[in-house]
Amino acid sequence: MPEASRTAVLVCQGRAVAHGRIAPGRFADPVAMSLLRGGERDAVEVARAGTPPQGVSARIGYESLTAVARTMVPRTVAVDDAVRERPGPQLVILGAGLDGRAFRMAELSDVDVYEVDHPASQADKRERAAGLRPVAGSLRWVPVDLARDALGPALAAAGHDGTLATTWVWEGVVPYLRRAEVAATVRAVAGRSAPGSRLVVNYQSPSLKATLGLGVARAMARLSRRPDPTAREPRRSAWTPERFRALLAAGGWRVATDDDLLALATRLPSPTRHPSGMRTGRVAVADLA
Repeated sequence: MPEASRTAVLVCQGRAVAHGRIAPGRFADPVAMSLLRGGERDAVEVARAGTPPQGVSARIGYESLTAVARTMVPRTVAVDDAVRERPGPQLVILGAGLDGRAFRMAELSDVDVYEVDHPASQADKRERAAGLRPVAGSLRWVPVDLARDALGPALAAAGHDGTLATTWVWEGVVPYLRRAEVAATVRAVAGRSAPGSRLVVNYQSPSLKATLGLGVARAMARLSRRPDPTAREPRRSAWTPERFRALLAAGGWRVATDDDLLALATRLPSPTRHPSGMRTGRVAVADLA
């Protein structure tokens, strides 16, 4: 039986750690903590305290969440800014995980939001968000496994209108899909995008250092006997900026910006200690004329 995404929980924890502490005035996610459960919240509170705990296991958890928080800030701000710059009547969040935009972005008050995610992950999200009220004009749930299911028909059945402009957010998903699955999703998105649509996508560029770093992180998780959130969610694809832009261009998208997270972070009032791994994470913004 498929399980809900554990990396989605880690990402949500990172946003909760960063809220009110990193890049105040530019980054905020007051919803993140509400989407977490007891033990997940406890780990966030330890990281927010800012004092490294004693013990190997606790220290590894603290450092991991602190690093995730620093990474989430530039990524989240870049995506939010791109959504605000091109408001459309429809917003589709692909691989939504524990995304809180429909619950925290007042700019979506007149927007129909469609959250697309694996059925198991979406069921988990709906349970966690049961006590939250969306600020979006509407929130519609679209259970889709991007590795197996057809995206277009599922969106159409949920009420998405392919003749209206759509803003697409595809964050934290591309690395976990195979290249063919990424290309298929780009085609499906293009097929349901009217002129004036925007695609905001986060992807990873190839890096031997980052690959080795993931291996070290998994080894440390085993050593400390902590659960590894990436154990069941391996990374399957990385793209050079040139190749990813070509993929988008083939779908008719004009890439407006494509920046790595380190460059995005330097523009924010963030801590000066930026993980070198930020160079491999990227956010591209592309428009359809």
